[in-house]
Amino acid sequence: MTRERIYLYDTTLRDGQQTQGVDFSAADKTRIAKALDALGIDYVEGGWPGANPTDSDFFDAAPNLSATFTAFGMTKRAGRSAENDDVLAAVLNAKTPAVCLVGKSHDYHVTKALNITLDENLENIRASIQHIVAQGREALFDCEHFFDGYRANPDYALKTAKAAYEAGARWVVLCDTNGGALPDAVKEATLAAIGAGIPGDHLGIHTHNDTEHAVANSLAAIDAGARQIQGTLNGLGERCGNANLVTLIPTLLLKQPYAEKYCCGVTSDKLDQLTSLSRMLDDILNRVPNKTAAYVGGSAFAHKAGLHASAILKDPSTYEHVDPALVGNARIIPMSNQAGQSNLRKRLADAGLSVEKGDPRLAEILTQIKEREDQGYAYDSAQASFEILARKILGQMPNFFEVKRYRVTVERRKNKYDKMVSVSEAVVVAKIGKEKLLSVSESMDQEAGDQGPVNALSRALAKDLGPYQQYIDDMRLVDFKVRITGSGTDAVTRVVIDSQDSAGQRWSTVGVSANIVDASFEALLDAIYWKLIRDGAMAV
Repeated sequence: MTRERIYLYDTTLRDGQQTQGVDFSAADKTRIAKALDALGIDYVEGGWPGANPTDSDFFDAAPNLSATFTAFGMTKRAGRSAENDDVLAAVLNAKTPAVCLVGKSHDYHVTKALNITLDENLENIRASIQHIVAQGREALFDCEHFFDGYRANPDYALKTAKAAYEAGARWVVLCDTNGGALPDAVKEATLAAIGAGIPGDHLGIHTHNDTEHAVANSLAAIDAGARQIQGTLNGLGERCGNANLVTLIPTLLLKQPYAEKYCCGVTSDKLDQLTSLSRMLDDILNRVPNKTAAYVGGSAFAHKAGLHASAILKDPSTYEHVDPALVGNARIIPMSNQAGQSNLRKRLADAGLSVEKGDPRLAEILTQIKEREDQGYAYDSAQASFEILARKILGQMPNFFEVKRYRVTVERRKNKYDKMVSVSEAVVVAKIGKEKLLSVSESMDQEAGDQGPVNALSRALAKDLGPYQQYIDDMRLVDFKVRITGSGTDAVTRVVIDSQDSAGQRWSTVGVSANIVDASFEALLDAIYWKLIRDGAMAV
């Protein structure tokens, strides 16, 4: 059976950049564009040339891609020719192989927002697309507010789409700009566009996620006959985001009927890059990855209940819709107060700890976990701390070093700008073998701003660990979560720390105490112990 081609168009660098709090540098854009290209994305939209200095710099030093590099802009303005529109000229001057222009397809927006006639808008679309084609570029037209426009005035919405197609647009993209459409409406309008004379292999879909239907709406358009999907990595985008290509790609490749009927530029052998690509974007944005993200989330293949874990050991398909390795993810059997021995044996085996079935220490580990979670610990979100606890009970915890004492002080003082700042200083004394090492660290330099006592402790602890320093130099703290559990005089502070190293390993540790500094220090210690074990450090 010959499969039809679906084309993937990524707009992370343009529409994704409209996410609140997201500002890519030109270097960030280049890195992301190259990663998208390596994955096999067909079109990479770089931004709007001339709209801001970053986009201008990026297009001036455009990366060399196999994907079709695309510039974004808008149709010419009324009252001038396409050849004499300076905004359109700036987009064409980027010299990209393809140009995507946005124009109005909702009659209300034409008369109210643009304040022009419906016929003038059609002429703007025709003239702009013809001008792009005359320059030897591939033309795409984004029908802004198409589904709202189709609901209000279907004849006019279809006229805008057909005007672009007849003017030479390679792709006419139907846009759910407000993100409020539902799958049935998307399918109906897409079928209407095909019925109006626009072939499905010239139709694209661009959806927003304001009702959590962006992925479903994209698939509805494909079901109706559209053959291009526009979206972003991790669903970045204005308001609630765009269709998430990280979800759509594996769905197209792994789920029926799509896997049987269609193919795309991303091949099965590249699909395992997806999780690392998703997390690379989060790292660039300094964001914590969404653990519950479909396919690539840290919890996407986590099995907490004992019943689930028992079945998973026999046949993973009992509770997994796809093999996590196919998308570069991994199965997790977390430990918690809901755990049974099936979870425990699987988790210990994953950590390289061999324990015979029926060993009484298994029951001791489970008892310790349940007692400590009652005290405020949370091992389902701190797998590395679970491993440290299990090793101690099993007698397999190396004696790397011992912390003899630590101290943190916080001082308020004026900096050289005569501004009051808080400066935290930490002292840690560790014993390694017969040698004592003392490390001191401040939490800030005088121009960086306050970073707090926990940061000072982390830096002091990792500053000098003698023979172990080589193992921890590439460690960094990437997330720090604090929660108060209990109430009144029984309340304690739970601190969960996420750490990462240069190899991309990421691990979580937990500490609990009535004192936030003590809880943080406990989690920091576990993070270093786990790193030393994982990298094969030997006890002195």
